[in-house]
Amino acid sequence: MADKRPRIILASRSPRRADLLVQLGLKFKIVPSSVREDMDYRENPEEIVTALALQKARDVARRVRNGLVIGADTVVLLEREILGKPASAENAREMLFKLSGKEHRVLTGVALAEASGKRTEKQGLEITHVKFRELNRQEIFSYVATGEPLDKAGAYGIQGKGAVFVEKINGCYFNVVGLPLFLLSKMLNCFGVNIFQLD
Repeated sequence: MADKRPRIILASRSPRRADLLVQLGLKFKIVPSSVREDMDYRENPEEIVTALALQKARDVARRVRNGLVIGADTVVLLEREILGKPASAENAREMLFKLSGKEHRVLTGVALAEASGKRTEKQGLEITHVKFRELNRQEIFSYVATGEPLDKAGAYGIQGKGAVFVEKINGCYFNVVGLPLFLLSKMLNCFGVNIFQLD
């Protein structure tokens, strides 16, 4: 009997998102989206991350013959300031000085799009509040020197050495890594994908 579940496609180059899908036991293919991420998030970041996630999923869904495409977009929001991926080590240090001792929000838009005639789509948004302890200059410079923060929104990785900066977290931990698994699993269920019934 043929498996009727759709094949999963991740529209992202992020190794962290890929690792999280592996953690769920999903078999998937990576087809990076060509959608640019240089949008102005300041007006309504919640709507923009969700819309951009859907654009990424649609972009890949149009280019593959079949499957269920996962698109995602994550930003770090400190009050009304967007902290994306740092452009340089100096930029990473600046971000970490701003985050020191403060609470920020991590917003991830998630979208699923079928690459079939149905073109069924689903969108979701996850928000996590993260509080940093006070950081000193030596810690910030040493951390940036590891290279870990240079490809991450907000210039830190909660799943790496950056974890020691986090005083507390309110919400989904995996959202801060890059893909909210609770939200994703609920969305996958709508397309008949149950992570407990993958074999």
